[in-house]
Amino acid sequence: MNKFNYPAFDKNQNLQDKLPMAVKVFSDEQARALINLRQRYEVWIEAERGLAKLPYGLARKEVGGRAYLYEIRDRKGNGKSLGPWSEAFAAKLDAYRREKETLKARISASKSALDESASIARALRVPMIANEVGPILREADRRELLDGALLVVGTNAVVAYALEAGGFIRDLPDETADFDLAWTETDPQQDAQIVWDLLKAVDATFTVNTERSFQARNAKAYEVEILAAPSRAANMARTDRPRPIPLPEQEWLLEGRAVDQVVICRDGSPARIVAPDPRWFALQKLWMSEQSKRHPLKRGKDMKQALLLLDAVAEAMPHYPLDEAFEAMLPGELAPYYLRWTEQRPDPRSPRW
Repeated sequence: MNKFNYPAFDKNQNLQDKLPMAVKVFSDEQARALINLRQRYEVWIEAERGLAKLPYGLARKEVGGRAYLYEIRDRKGNGKSLGPWSEAFAAKLDAYRREKETLKARISASKSALDESASIARALRVPMIANEVGPILREADRRELLDGALLVVGTNAVVAYALEAGGFIRDLPDETADFDLAWTETDPQQDAQIVWDLLKAVDATFTVNTERSFQARNAKAYEVEILAAPSRAANMARTDRPRPIPLPEQEWLLEGRAVDQVVICRDGSPARIVAPDPRWFALQKLWMSEQSKRHPLKRGKDMKQALLLLDAVAEAMPHYPLDEAFEAMLPGELAPYYLRWTEQRPDPRSPRW
């Protein structure tokens, strides 16, 4: 194996002077804005989830001279009868209307506060993700898919790692022209088109790429790729789309403890990202950087991203320890990459706290 591209160091020089810190710590204002963003996002999304769980609509309808309570499914008024009208149904309809109005009021009030926090964070130039990612992540969170069904596994995860580190990760590539999600559901799904319904709810123009069945594209050619570990791929319903190709290396991203952060898009809108444990993410990237199946133009970015992220974990994420216990967990494919990093990186820098 070739050595990683770390610069040469003069052992007589102070490493602190030779190499900048991996993480540039957020200012007090930036940190405060991100804390407020998270708190206000959680209030807003809780109300959004509550509204999403309610029926699209309930209404009293008369058919053939008799009254019924109908559950409305869509804007066209399609629905089904829940049974003949009764006092119990009258109370059910009143309770539904009250709850719906209460949730709408909470959403409106919390959205105003959330927009204010997002605007402040954007003005303070905190790390941001592409605009196209936001609507998909918000809809996924509204459907509670970020808590076990889907994981952000591509470059968009980098912004979440920066927030986890409490600052900007030096020179870490964070731009991408597509969006990678991993299917991680542990319970087998039958006929539910969970991923496809999500994408179509965000943008009705999404279609499956017939040449790459794991990829969907919208009318603006924005691409969403669905990946999966072999242990999870079979849990997706056979009718769901896009269809992920089981990749053994995706198993590594299920290890450890996921990162969970609320970020903002470049347009100032908020989104929640749940991403793999940064240690496993970085080591998988190192492994990918030397795989012949990987696109040659992506290998260099993979290595740079991985090395910088490992440095940031070592420097600013003590809650993700890089120690003997972690090393003992590594499979044979990843252990050599971790050892090379520990041997070739500069000596650990002084803690920043």
